[in-house]
Amino acid sequence: MNLQKKLPRKFYTRNVHIVAKELLGKFLVRKIGRKYLIGKIVEVEAYDGLVDEAAHTYSGRTKRNEVMFNEGGFLYVYFTYGMHFCSNVVTGKLNEGKAVLLRALEPVNGMEQMAINRFWGKNISAWELKDLTNGPAKICRAFGIAHSENGTDLTGEEIFILASPRINANKIASSTRIGIKKSVDLPWRYYIKNNSFLSRK
Repeated sequence: MNLQKKLPRKFYTRNVHIVAKELLGKFLVRKIGRKYLIGKIVEVEAYDGLVDEAAHTYSGRTKRNEVMFNEGGFLYVYFTYGMHFCSNVVTGKLNEGKAVLLRALEPVNGMEQMAINRFWGKNISAWELKDLTNGPAKICRAFGIAHSENGTDLTGEEIFILASPRINANKIASSTRIGIKKSVDLPWRYYIKNNSFLSRK
């Protein structure tokens, strides 16, 4: 795996749905010291503040959501339910307010550190491995992503996404999004079919 093959800014500054689908199969990387935590993106959700009432930017700019109004290629991290962080990839042009929620990853490298972050121990069961990063809050905990990572430039050195061949369209499925109360009928959840690490089958 070539750690220098980062996605460029132009990848992110496109239509949110194109970016969402093309993020599938790419690799999220978090560098901590000399360690690299790596997971393959297998499930995402698109959010578009122009038309989507579930998007944090639908009602306009606030201190909480201001990173989402950046141009594509920044990490938007928010706190929810008083206990969890979730991470999003900002997309599109400046001031558009669009992003892709990272819903599930397939762990690839650094599982011991992820296990320490999630379960406080290196030795984990097969079930715990499946449970390591199969949800947006689980990703943040496993990768050590919190409020201090909000606004991270994904073309930088700390957190970035590696390029990889595009997943064939016939291997991608879509459905309505999970855990929202508005714009619930939009089929904007995209995932790799039959992957074992999805947040929901």
